[in-house]
Amino acid sequence: MIEDIKKRALHRTKILEGQMRGLEKMIENEDYCMDIITQSLAIQKSLGSLNKLLVENHLLTHVTQMFEEGADSKDAAVGELLRIFELSNNRG
Repeated sequence: MIEDIKKRALHRTKILEGQMRGLEKMIENEDYCMDIITQSLAIQKSLGSLNKLLVENHLLTHVTQMFEEGADSKDAAVGELLRIFELSNNRG
């Protein structure tokens, strides 16, 4: 991994960890449903930010290398990206 992206991704996971603990506590305390949903949506947004960092790293490292390797690797890289795109559009 690119060191800067790795550092930012790990930071994001720490934030997510805290958000999840907060969500768990809200559910245990039977907080107001809309507050729990708001927290859950914030977590989803944080996961999106983490995924963006991971895709950025993948594009800058693995995909670049795969494109340089030629046709078969290039096709594999495109296939990976299409699968991720489909997964991201099918959630919810």
